[in-house]
Amino acid sequence: MARKKGRDISGWLIVDKPAGMTSTSVVNKVRWALAAKKAGHAGTLDPEATGVLAVALGEATKTVPFITDALKAYRFTVRLGQRTNTDDGEGEVITSSDARPSDDEIKEALHGFVGEIQQVPPQFSAVKIDGERAYKRARDGETMEIEPRPLWVEELVMTGRPDADHVELEMTCGKGGYVRSIARDLGEALGCHGHVLKLRRIWSGPFEAEDGITIEQVDALAKSPELDARLLPLEVGLAELPELKCTAEGAARLRNGNPGMVIPGEVDYGDEAWASFEGRAVAVGVFKGGELHPNRVFVQPAAG
Repeated sequence: MARKKGRDISGWLIVDKPAGMTSTSVVNKVRWALAAKKAGHAGTLDPEATGVLAVALGEATKTVPFITDALKAYRFTVRLGQRTNTDDGEGEVITSSDARPSDDEIKEALHGFVGEIQQVPPQFSAVKIDGERAYKRARDGETMEIEPRPLWVEELVMTGRPDADHVELEMTCGKGGYVRSIARDLGEALGCHGHVLKLRRIWSGPFEAEDGITIEQVDALAKSPELDARLLPLEVGLAELPELKCTAEGAARLRNGNPGMVIPGEVDYGDEAWASFEGRAVAVGVFKGGELHPNRVFVQPAAG
């Protein structure tokens, strides 16, 4: 089997994704620009969406689940009065209405979308139906029954009303949220239909769009030390977990996949945490009886 070519480089590059580019295309561009052996992202954005796309390189890919599970925030515009087959502006209008809710009616309806809600993903989405992506079947003209899925919505507020046809919203939610479904269901709740017109992810876990690099900058700095310098350490991806420091002996045991002694901190028996030695992440695991039992181990060069 041929080995992947590229550098063993690890860390996070936060990209401010432009509209019109798929998340996979962004990852491929970053992998090329950094000549990296391995890369992935923490949470897909629709092609027409913009904002935070956190790209993990090398060992940082092992921390992707912690960013995927973290809260995220979106700023988006809903076009009222029209429903499309894709639930965004790229699709065909399939039904419309002349009804337009007042600001107060919108604010009242938003209460029904906060907390633990059930959400049906769009027909044009990457969820699998009988082993096949929904969007592939939708492109063939098939209408599918997609089971609702739980979503935690921390906050959903109206931030603007440019005119009767449009409303601007911001939402903070957990893993697996579809903003297009929120727009669709809000339109139905208001009796006027709706779809997403613009969508921007403004932050995801510890990463913010305003700190992101543009694709133009990635191109301009490709294969240069300046682009390497924009990488954040993989430890940033563990910000949601408590840190426990370990001794040299504990670190050696953890690196070999064995339970290692850690210095007790604000972690209870059975909690998930990550262990560090000289500032570098060694492993993620479960704290039991003064030891961390690893389930992910990081291969990193020594500090300094």
